[in-house]
This record gives sequence, structure tokens and C-alpha cells, in this order.
Amino acid sequence: MDNALWIAKTGLEAQDKEMAVTANNISNANTVGFKESRAQFSDLMYENIKQPGTESDENTDDPTGLQVGEGVRIEGTSKNFSEGNAKTTNRQLDVMIQGNGFLQVEKPDGTIAYTRDGALSVDGNGALTTQDGYPVTPQITIPQNTTSISIGKDGKVEATVAGQDAPQEAGQITLATFVNPGGLSSLGGNLYGATQASGDATVGAPGESGVGSILQGALESSNVSIVNELVKMIQIQRSYEMNSNAISISNKMSEFLTQHTG
Repeated sequence: MDNALWIAKTGLEAQDKEMAVTANNISNANTVGFKESRAQFSDLMYENIKQPGTESDENTDDPTGLQVGEGVRIEGTSKNFSEGNAKTTNRQLDVMIQGNGFLQVEKPDGTIAYTRDGALSVDGNGALTTQDGYPVTPQITIPQNTTSISIGKDGKVEATVAGQDAPQEAGQITLATFVNPGGLSSLGGNLYGATQASGDATVGAPGESGVGSILQGALESSNVSIVNELVKMIQIQRSYEMNSNAISISNKMSEFLTQHTG
């Protein structure tokens, strides 16, 4: 019965990890631009007691063989990059990416990270930054005494300065796209990092071929469905209970076998 105990143990571990993934989705249901994750399972290696097609005792080929699985594991997690709903804020520095693409920000170590969180701010030097203070790249500088900011669908940023009638160009927001966005590394803080799996970033102006557009005065909501996640939690709980029951029953079977073969 040791095999059954081990197999059920792998089931408990896998369900525990999937619950953690689901809990993280739920906890970030109100995080701007958050993308839900999904756990991906794969079965472990098999004990090939008898290969399919081998000759049986009756001199015939066994059509199925005898293979016993050794359990399950979490193979990985995948991100669902479908677009979240627009949440209107009417705040001038809030932008939502409609379609493909990520804002580019510069981290303190000089590396570039990517985000769908368009809740932007202006620092003491006038640089356009994320809420965590990472400057948007290419750098966009808002002049002093700016009374209003306009951000077009094409990412062009214009600022109207007090005492001037005509707005002046402050910079251009560009967006990065990836061949495989699912290969991006989650860095926390609503940031992603490029990896070999994601491929290098392709940078373009909003509205160009394959690149989304910018919507000012709105933010992208998380694409997490609370109802779906709650249903999944119930399914995980049931699977966890069944694996736990398998351990209990397997243990009783082992005790019974020991008592009657001693």
C-alpha cells in the first residue's frame, strides 16, 4: 500500500499548490491590470509492470499491458492575458491599454520591466512614473505649472501650462509587445520581466499594427472572475478531501494486511 500512500500524497501537494494559486487570484481581484493564473498539472512516471504488446501466458499479445501511475505534480502556471474591464476614473494620469501591449518602466538597477497598471503619477522632477515611482520609458517630463494633461489614443502626451493657450508636447508613450506574453516572469508590484520564453520586446506606438491603444481617464480592472475562483476552490477542496481519504483507506488496508499475514 506504500505506492497508494505516496500517490495520494502527491495529490495533496498538487491541490495545496493549486489552492495557493487560486487564493492569489482572489486576493488580487481588485488589483489594477492583474492577470489570473491557472495551475497546470501533469502525471508522474509510470511503473511499467508489463508493456503493452508483450506476449502473454497464452502466447497472445497483451493489448493494454499493466502500467501503474505514480501520482501528479504541478507542471507550471499559465497567465490569462485577456483584457480586463475598463474602470472610468476621470483622472488625467490614469491610462488603460486597450488591446495588446505593456507600459515600459525603468527599475533602479537600470533594467526594463513591463506593466499593465496605468495608474501613473508625476515625481518631483516632473517625470511620469508608476505609483511605486518607477519612471515610464521613454522618459516623459511634465512641465511645471501644468494645468491639464492630455494623453491621446496614440500615446502622445501634451501639457497645458498656466498662461499659455496652446498645449506643448511632453512626450510619447510607447508600448511593448511579446511573441509569448505567457512566458513573462511575474516580478510582483504589477511588473513583469522579459525571459527567453517570452522573447524580446517589440516596441511600437499605440495604435500601430498589433499594438493596443491608450484610453485616458480609465484603468484596466483585474480579469479575475470571483465566481469562477470560488467554484474552483470548492473543486480543489473536494479533490483534497478525496486524496486525504485515499491515504486513510490505504493506511487501513495496510494495517489489515499486516494483521492477517503476520
